[in-house]
Amino acid sequence: MSGPGIDEAPGFPLPLSGATRVYAILGDPIGQVASPRLFNSAFRRRGAEAVLVPLHVAPPDLAAVIEVFRATQNFDGLIITVPHKVAALELVDEVGAMGARIGAVNVIRKQNGRLLGDNFDGIGFVRGLRERGHELAGRRVLIIGLGGAGRAVAHAVLDEAPAAIRLFDIDRRRAENIAEELRRVSPDVAVEYGEPDPIGFDVAVNCTSVGMAPADPFPLRVDSLSPSTLVVDIILKPSVTPLLEEASRRGCGTHSGIHMLQGQVDAVCAFFGIGA
Repeated sequence: MSGPGIDEAPGFPLPLSGATRVYAILGDPIGQVASPRLFNSAFRRRGAEAVLVPLHVAPPDLAAVIEVFRATQNFDGLIITVPHKVAALELVDEVGAMGARIGAVNVIRKQNGRLLGDNFDGIGFVRGLRERGHELAGRRVLIIGLGGAGRAVAHAVLDEAPAAIRLFDIDRRRAENIAEELRRVSPDVAVEYGEPDPIGFDVAVNCTSVGMAPADPFPLRVDSLSPSTLVVDIILKPSVTPLLEEASRRGCGTHSGIHMLQGQVDAVCAFFGIGA
C-alpha cells in the first residue's frame, strides 16, 4: 500500500475504549518498526475499533508473551518481527501453507480457540517491487541473510520464475539447506550457495540486520556493484541504509524496506479479519 494520505485516515489515532480490539508487533529491538503507523492508519480507513502497539520482547520471553496473548480475550492478533519469526512457528497450533513452507511466521491470529500463524513477508516483498515497476522473472537475484524474512523473500523470489538465485548466510549449512528446499520446489531454477558478491546479478537483496547500526559493515561487496543492479534493503530504520546510499552513489537503482511492509498491509488485515 502506498500513496498520499497513508497517515491521514479520519480519526487517527482512534480514542481507546473498553471495546478496543488489541493487536501488537513483537520484536527485539523494536524501535525501528513501522507497523504501528501503517496498520493503525489501515484500521482507521477500514473503520475498525482497533489499535496496534509495539512490544519489546527478548527471545527468552517470547513464549510467555504468546501465552498472555492466548489468554487475553480482546487481544486478537500479533505481527512477529526480528528475531522471532522462526521461533514463533513452534508456538502456534496451526500454520498456514506459506508459513509451513518457509519455516517461519510473521503473523498470528486466534481461530476457534487455537493460534494460527502464517507468513506474508514474501507477498509484501514481491508486491512492493511490482508496485514500483520491478519484476523478478528472468532476473538473476542475490539474497543475503536467511533468517525468517530472508527465507520468505527467497521463496517469493523463486515463485516469480527468476533465471537464477544465489543465497548467502553466515551460517553456511542453513543457506545450503534452504537452497536445497528451493530446488525441490522449482527444479528448473538454478539455485546456489555463494559469496555476497553482486557481480553478474540483476537484483541484490539484503535481508540481514546489517546496516541498522552506523558502524556496521556493508552486507555485500559494494565494489562489485554495477549501475544495472537493483539494490534492495529490507531494513526499515534507517529508511536509507548505508548500503542503499552507497548503491545510489554508484548509479544503482535502490528499493527500501518500507515497500515490503506496505505491500503486505492489505493481506495481513484480511488475515486478521479486518475488511477493506
